[in-house]
Amino acid sequence: MQENPAGFPEVDLSGVRAGSPLAAPGKIICVGLNYRRHAAEAKMDVPDEPILFMKTPYTVQGAADDVVVPLGSEKTDYEVELAVVIGRTAEYLETPADARRHILGYAISDDVSERAFQLERGGQWDKGKNCATFNPLGPWLVPASDDVDPNALSLRLTVDGEVRQSSSTSDMIFDVDHLVWYVSQFMTLLPGDVINTGTPEGVGSGFTPPKFLRAGSVVEVEIEGLGRQRHTFVAHPLEGTR
Repeated sequence: MQENPAGFPEVDLSGVRAGSPLAAPGKIICVGLNYRRHAAEAKMDVPDEPILFMKTPYTVQGAADDVVVPLGSEKTDYEVELAVVIGRTAEYLETPADARRHILGYAISDDVSERAFQLERGGQWDKGKNCATFNPLGPWLVPASDDVDPNALSLRLTVDGEVRQSSSTSDMIFDVDHLVWYVSQFMTLLPGDVINTGTPEGVGSGFTPPKFLRAGSVVEVEIEGLGRQRHTFVAHPLEGTR
C-alpha cells in the first residue's frame, strides 16, 4: 500500500458507512425562524428573542444514511443548517463574547421536519422534528478556529438536482455567539451538545404549491468548508401494512 505525503496509509473507504462525527451526541437545541428571508417566506414576524425547541439524540445519523419518511407523513421537509458543537460546559455566560471558547467545532445539519406533525397536530413543534433519522449530521466536524467565520458561510441544498436553498449564515438574525450565550441562560450546555442554528429561505413549505419530500427523493446539502451530505428518503418499513 502506498504512503501519502503525510505518512498515513491510503485507505479505500468505498462501500464503508460513515456515521455521525459525534458518536454519542448530547441534547440538540434547535433555533426556529433565525434567518430574515426565511421569516419573510413563512409570513412571520422577525422574533425578538431566539425561538428554541429540542431534538433527541436518536434523530442523529450519518451524512449519507437514508432518511425514513414517517408513517402517515404527507409534508416531510428539509432544512440545511449550520450545527454548532459544544466542547466545554457553558452555563450563564456573561456575554456573547464568551461563547467561542466553549465551541468545539462546526458541522452540517439537515433539520428534517414533518410540517403537518409540527404545525397541525396540537401546535407542538417537537412532534414534527423527532422522527427517527431526522437529523443527518456531518460528514465532518470542523474544529473551531480563527480561520472559520461561522457567521459568513454559504449554504446550499438541492432536491433531485434542483436548487431549493442557497443563502449565507450572514442572513441569521441571531449569530452563533449570541445563540450560545442565549441558550446558556436557560440550560447548561455540555460537551457533545449541538445547536442547530436555523435554516434559510427555500424550504419545501415555502413554495406555492409546496414542494415536500417523498420516498425516492435525493437531498444534497452543502455548507462552505464543511463538506457535503447526500441522503435518500425511503419509505418506512411498515408503510402499506397498516
